[in-house]
Amino acid sequence: MSIHRKFISVKVGESQLRERNWGISILLSMGEFLASSQDFQALLDGALEKILEFFHLGAGRIYLLEEGGESLYLAACRGMDAKGFERVKVSEGFTGKALRTCSFIAQHVTELEDEKRRDALLSKGFKVIICVPLIAMKQEVVGVMNLASSSLIELDDASIDLLIAMGNQMALAANNARLHGDLKKKIEELEEQKNAIEFFAYSISHDLKSPAIGIYGLARRLENKYGPILDETGRTYCAQILKASQQVHRLVDRINAYIMARESAYSFETVDFLELCEDLRQEFSQVLENKSLSWIVPAGEIFVVADKVSLKRVLRNLVDNAIKYGGPGLTEVRVGYEDGGTHHIISVFDDGVALKVEDSPSLFLPFHRHKTSKGSEGTGLGLATVREIAEKHGGRAWIESGKERGTTFFISLAKNIHLGQEHVSKGLPT
Repeated sequence: MSIHRKFISVKVGESQLRERNWGISILLSMGEFLASSQDFQALLDGALEKILEFFHLGAGRIYLLEEGGESLYLAACRGMDAKGFERVKVSEGFTGKALRTCSFIAQHVTELEDEKRRDALLSKGFKVIICVPLIAMKQEVVGVMNLASSSLIELDDASIDLLIAMGNQMALAANNARLHGDLKKKIEELEEQKNAIEFFAYSISHDLKSPAIGIYGLARRLENKYGPILDETGRTYCAQILKASQQVHRLVDRINAYIMARESAYSFETVDFLELCEDLRQEFSQVLENKSLSWIVPAGEIFVVADKVSLKRVLRNLVDNAIKYGGPGLTEVRVGYEDGGTHHIISVFDDGVALKVEDSPSLFLPFHRHKTSKGSEGTGLGLATVREIAEKHGGRAWIESGKERGTTFFISLAKNIHLGQEHVSKGLPT
């Protein structure tokens, strides 16, 4: 197109567009409607009504292909009773032909071969029937739209192209709406399963705690009162009962901690990080002394906004893991801090056995235990809890490891957490 003027200025608006190009204005109107609706049935009913209104037609039906591809089922109907026409075989009639051949078909009602359909349409005063294949991506025909007119109408190439284009719009939108509906249903089912699992886990852990404490207490009393008169086998049994009840109690506590990390409301406050480190040093002082381990923390003043109880649980888990799984060559545990711009970066390093970085994603999964933990007591929930707490603080958890020795566990905490805030969006650092 050659332009002889210096510039072109065209008023943009629905009324002006309708005056200049009625077909495009209809396509835009249909597109806006289809984009605004996500409910599958409402989309089909509304789209069919719009087409009947745009083209001044008396009735219409939308048939969609059933799974298996042998029949079409009636998905929407306007303007006439559809009784007896709820399903159409792909092998029969003008509807099936439009689908099989992927063709637009318009026909006088009097010329229809199917007497039942012809008589039904004539009794309603319809003279012309139109079939529009609904074509989705890759020329896949997902259904057929039938339209009926009580008067003879002129169908030029532009009108035919417009109906086909609108049929394609409907097919794509219907596919998307159906996928959205299926996805929504799956999400709801998963949410129900998640809630059921969490309730089950909480109930089990809650109900197990008291019996575990009771078994431990009774076994301890049995050992204290009757230990001297028991033989070696009896004392061994007592020791095994005590150990087993302690393991159950520990598992219950870890399950509760994991559930709390996922579901509990967090109370964010300003936390003195070095004070927290000192609390942990005192907590682990006996084992640090017994194993002759160096305890190293950063210098200066460090304050972060976090849920104090949860942050302490993270550090406790990471320090406990470093001491438990560092191996015989372990000599130091180092707690670190780094200003990561938008995030606080907190780390726990040990110079023990190195973990493989490729194992990192699975290490933070619930009930996963690394091969280096073989022979050590554990529940497989400690690092899963660390990850949950990090994510609730708008961060993440990851590891870095040396080739043979040394492993560092990191967590990041978002700086945009405010005092009194209950939760924060997940802005993960790269």
